[in-house]
Amino acid sequence: MTKRAKPEPVQVVKERRDAALKAIVHGVPYIQFLGIEFERRGDELTAVLPFDEKLIGNPMLPAIHGGVTAAFLEVAAIIELSWSLIWEEMESGRLDPKTLDPNHLPRLPKTIDFTVDYLRTGLPRDAYARARVNRSGRRYASVHVEAWQDNRSRLFAQGTGHFLMPDRSDG
Repeated sequence: MTKRAKPEPVQVVKERRDAALKAIVHGVPYIQFLGIEFERRGDELTAVLPFDEKLIGNPMLPAIHGGVTAAFLEVAAIIELSWSLIWEEMESGRLDPKTLDPNHLPRLPKTIDFTVDYLRTGLPRDAYARARVNRSGRRYASVHVEAWQDNRSRLFAQGTGHFLMPDRSDG
């Protein structure tokens, strides 16, 4: 009878997954410029846009700039889509998250189109977003994103994006 390998401690697996997510997020300079962060609970991601004065578009209201809102939603969609692919690869053992670093990142999906519904003014405070992958195939994906500030049931924006998936045949 062969001995089974002892499973890794949960904390080690968690740290590796967090490091993989961090590598993806930190591989995009614009995400750093906007200050977007991601919180992970299992395979679920929440994008966080901490408030910063540079995000204000209309100082008279004040309100978060519409372009910042759109970028926040699009980033949340792209990272969620990328994370869902990487999560699948990590869980199947096809990808070792230790190999992810700024020089060896998977290619991100490319935006085909992205539509934003501005539902109310983005106030000068932190914003949150969650994306849901509606369809993800070999060549194409569709993602829906919702953003809120103080109350998840009172969205201030939502978006739907269609993305061209990166070629995964090269490993």
